[in-house]
Amino acid sequence: MLYQLYEAQRSLMEPFSDFAQAASKLYGQGAVWGQLPMAQRMAAGYDLLYRLGKDYEKPEFNIKSVKVDGEDVVIQEAIALDKPFCALRRFKRFTDEPHILKTLKSQPVVLIVAPLSGHYATLLRDTVRTMLQDHKVYITDWKNARLVPQSEGEFHLDDYINYVQDFIRLLQAEYGNCHVVSVCQPTVPVLAAVSLMASRGEALPLTMTMMGGPIDARKSPTAVNNLATNKPYEWFENNVIYPVPQGFAGAGRRVYPGFLQHTGFVAMNPDRHATSHYDYFKDLMKGDDASAEAHRKFYDEYNAVLDMDADYYLDTIRTVFQDFDLVNGTWDVKNPEGQIERVRPQDIRSAALLTVEGELDDISGSGQTEAAHSLCTGIADSKREHYEVKGAGHYGIFSGRRWRDLVYPKVVKFIAANDEPQSRAGNRAELAAEDAVKPTRKTAAVAAVRAVPAAPAKKAPARKAAVAVAAPAPAPAAAVKKTAARKKPRTSAAR
Repeated sequence: MLYQLYEAQRSLMEPFSDFAQAASKLYGQGAVWGQLPMAQRMAAGYDLLYRLGKDYEKPEFNIKSVKVDGEDVVIQEAIALDKPFCALRRFKRFTDEPHILKTLKSQPVVLIVAPLSGHYATLLRDTVRTMLQDHKVYITDWKNARLVPQSEGEFHLDDYINYVQDFIRLLQAEYGNCHVVSVCQPTVPVLAAVSLMASRGEALPLTMTMMGGPIDARKSPTAVNNLATNKPYEWFENNVIYPVPQGFAGAGRRVYPGFLQHTGFVAMNPDRHATSHYDYFKDLMKGDDASAEAHRKFYDEYNAVLDMDADYYLDTIRTVFQDFDLVNGTWDVKNPEGQIERVRPQDIRSAALLTVEGELDDISGSGQTEAAHSLCTGIADSKREHYEVKGAGHYGIFSGRRWRDLVYPKVVKFIAANDEPQSRAGNRAELAAEDAVKPTRKTAAVAAVRAVPAAPAKKAPARKAAVAVAAPAPAPAAAVKKTAARKKPRTSAAR
């Protein structure tokens, strides 16, 4: 019933929010009433009301380009694998510079496992943007459970682990190897996924980088840990789980609603958020557009939340925060075939391990992530590292200045030190680029390739260079998007 009441309240407030937005514009500079006394104060007040009452949709990654060796490289998003509860999103890189293309081809493949704990994967936008400079990047883009029809079945913590394994296998099949970076909540299921693969004798990721996660939530417990341990399992099941109301694709599915999660986020630091909104009002009054825009960007992300499937959430509460199954060695996982397997981190030997913690992390306390080292006893000391980021909170280890200046140099060095040559699927290692255009595709890139006149045999290398450079340049944005989304050979200038 609570979910229905929330949706009714949101629908009721929507016209008032729209009115506040319109009123803010009417009182803005250069607008109809912008010259009236107190106009700037009125505009700021209405703008704040609009932002407090508006509905926040899923943000976009909006990464259009990155710098690689000082050159701009265009980024195109594509879905590499689409599952009911998650899409594996790829950030495909394009360039027409042959020397940059050669650099891109040799860079490591990284799977970033984003948290499924309230916010969307776009919370790791800064992580992705930074890593794209030196890596081929894929990320788990978890879906809002209220948009997943009940016909797709249940989603448990075991399914999360099986998803991660499928994504790792996909990248290994495509490139021969990959590296895994997990941030916050997924450190636990990622460690379980790799442990199970090790126990079966499967090929493992070359490295595991685990950042700010509750591997052992008993160490330095935070407010988040205390809530999960002080309340019985039944309390969560009876007080935070609700069915999705009609009007959504997942109507009837039991979820932990995003609006409840957001309330919990704000309740952890209410004074800080109140101060931030008041500062935003004052910035609008002063005309400080830069500070106001920074506030908007942060809260556009922070206020956008998704519903989590109830089975997954309750499994996480019990397994990670109450029974501590991973560190106690009592965690059994059901694989897609219905077989029960024991999670044994000590079976991991070939994968290198890097753990990262923030000194001031109030989500995953000190020592919680580092505990992975005491579990992965099969990994040689030469292939393991731990790094504590001085002065960094939870978000600082994967976003912002400390991430870019302190954490990322450690991560990129660790991955490079444990990287191995890739072996492309389909015997494509000899190609000058990552993909090749299918001859029958009538795209602008194909037209450019076909337009290159035949050259004498002795000048064949020059012809190949011309193909690589010409392929992406004339392709319109729509054509690039359509081409990047297909899992078939494409232009030789794409990475």
